[in-house]
Amino acid sequence: MAIKDSGFKKKSGSDSEIPTSSLADIAFLLLIFFMVTTVFRKEKKRTIEWTDAEATEKIDEKRKNILHIWIERNGTVYINDAVTPFEDISEVVRPIYAENRELVIALRGDREVPYHQINTITEVLQEAGAVRVTFATRLEQRATRARR
Repeated sequence: MAIKDSGFKKKSGSDSEIPTSSLADIAFLLLIFFMVTTVFRKEKKRTIEWTDAEATEKIDEKRKNILHIWIERNGTVYINDAVTPFEDISEVVRPIYAENRELVIALRGDREVPYHQINTITEVLQEAGAVRVTFATRLEQRATRARR
């Protein structure tokens, strides 16, 4: 003898609703995951003796729009913390500048670097198509002297 009605009803079809009760929890966990795993790049400190200037102006650009070129006393050139041979400066800067036309190149040279080397680097940057080139100076010391 078969039981016709066992008390259980067969669910017809699937539920068309998306459960949203745990959606906020998942979003919060993803947010925490990305905050914990993100690594922020810090620039390495270069020991250079900053040059003085009669007038200084702060660059008001986003960090991603500034390309730092460091020139140390011994003539070593760093582009964003990577050692770059003098002959390769144009090949490194040209694609970066072609990708971002708002790029500002900040030359940070030691006080003892010969002028002809700085001049040659600016000419190489000009050949690479870089238009906005600035020279970094000792701004912090000048600002503290002005407050006294």
